Amino acid sequence: MTGVEDPAKAPASATEQDELELEAELEADLAPQTPAEARERAKLGPFRRLYRGLTSFDFVGRRKIWFGISGAIIIIGMTALGVKGLNLGIDFKGGSTWTVLAPNVSQQSAVNAVSPYLSQPIVEILTPPSGQSTLQVQADLNGLSAKQQAQASKGVIAALAKLAHVKDLNKVSMTFVGPTWGSQITQKAIQALIAFFVAVVAYISLRFEPKMALAAFIAMLHDLAVTVGIYAIFGFQVTPDTVIAILTILGYSLYDTVVVFDRVRDNTKPFAAAGRMTYSTMVNLSMNQTLARSINTSMVAILPVLSVLLVGAELLGAVTLQNYGVALTVGLLSGAYSSIFIASPLLAILKEREAKYVAIRKRLVSKGERSISFSAQDAATFSLAAPAARTGAATRPTVRPSAPQSPASRPAQGASTVPPQSAPVIAPRARKQKKR
Repeated sequence: MTGVEDPAKAPASATEQDELELEAELEADLAPQTPAEARERAKLGPFRRLYRGLTSFDFVGRRKIWFGISGAIIIIGMTALGVKGLNLGIDFKGGSTWTVLAPNVSQQSAVNAVSPYLSQPIVEILTPPSGQSTLQVQADLNGLSAKQQAQASKGVIAALAKLAHVKDLNKVSMTFVGPTWGSQITQKAIQALIAFFVAVVAYISLRFEPKMALAAFIAMLHDLAVTVGIYAIFGFQVTPDTVIAILTILGYSLYDTVVVFDRVRDNTKPFAAAGRMTYSTMVNLSMNQTLARSINTSMVAILPVLSVLLVGAELLGAVTLQNYGVALTVGLLSGAYSSIFIASPLLAILKEREAKYVAIRKRLVSKGERSISFSAQDAATFSLAAPAARTGAATRPTVRPSAPQSPASRPAQGASTVPPQSAPVIAPRARKQKKR
């Protein structure tokens, strides 16, 4: 009985077999050839290898470690969220705020002054650059009747005026936020978050592909869960500034993820789709190519935020900057982690299930090839060497890491020398010419 033959099992022509053998030989030469050469490359140190494009870290192969770390943080955070909940600010749950200029007043003395009138008050001392400390007291009075709210507010105003040595009670300002306003703010925040997710998934699906959009969406959910969990664990107050910061960090995480995915897409045709390597190996290659850029971008974004958090909040006493800075710091760290260790391994898992990449993996395994993690310079050499190999050139490049020459290995006087280079050099190696 005749049937359709599986293309993956169809016998290849002589030309195709020669090309596959040449590419396999090139692939084998991309890795350090001997343990001695690997040790020479390791002597450069991690930072020098990183910024010279010599890293070949296996991100996808260690995905269980990254997923385990994220899972543990998220589980602890969600447990704290279920037990303690979030410390919502007055803009979300409603309540009253009293403010008065009160230099040389401690936080504990303010708590003792208003405790007879308020249950669980939140007392903060704001110190602007001018040096005039402002005492701010927040409390939720929505559970009281109108008469009880008026009595409690009157008592708090009198206590704060006495504490601040203010004779005019009108200098103690009061702001009231009702529960309806707080619920509207919460709904608007949720709507903004949902609209952001929908726009992101639609853009990445059209710009790249749906599986990349799914991986990026899961990475953003990871960042959101980690940030919410950290806020629940440490009891940080959730304010409108927090919502703005969360949207900012999700945008940053998406930006870093899209940069990596763009490199993955560029490498797909010459490497993975052409059958030279598995999709997971190609994702590792793309990650190593963009690793230095991702680290630099994260550091450039996090350092200013840390300065705002430490200098603005701790030294200048700007509590609003503290709320915003905490959310940005936590989110930026989580976003940098997810773009490297979550999104790309997830994409590799999704793509490796496609029939095309399953067939490529089976073919490479049947040839006895082991999985190799390539560096950025290895990939550049591979891209330049493969076309020359197809033409049947007598020599082909072999990547060898550069290393300082020892006295014994230096050429004799009068012999030809090659100038030393800091990056890997391409050394030709002869091979037997195949007959076509």
